[in-house]
Amino acid sequence: MKLLLDTHVLLWNAQEPHRLSRKCFGLINDPRSEIFFSAVSIWEIAIKQALGKPDFSARAEVVRGALLENLFREVPVNSLHGIAFGALPLIHADPFDRILIAQAIVEGLTLITSDEMVAQYPGPILRV
Repeated sequence: MKLLLDTHVLLWNAQEPHRLSRKCFGLINDPRSEIFFSAVSIWEIAIKQALGKPDFSARAEVVRGALLENLFREVPVNSLHGIAFGALPLIHADPFDRILIAQAIVEGLTLITSDEMVAQYPGPILRV
């Protein structure tokens, strides 16, 4: 299975694996799974890092390095993702989540999330 991890799932996997559901943990660690992360997730982490929120300790460059080191594959953003983004219904206003959904649709990946709003979109989304 080809899985695109939502940003919070990436961070939980790296920093707080106990927050992952058993199903999510199993999917990520299944040797048959191909795990992908979006360049957009790194942007989102970098923005939160730049805002200096006291409850946010992740560093974009460290997260990206760890993902690549663990053989997660990066999905860059392209114009087809933008077109798919524009065609999505406005269920959720968060642009990062909407880009992830568009990427999953265009790239034939299953988006793994725990976000109820994201899971309402049509397409290859699995709420775990």
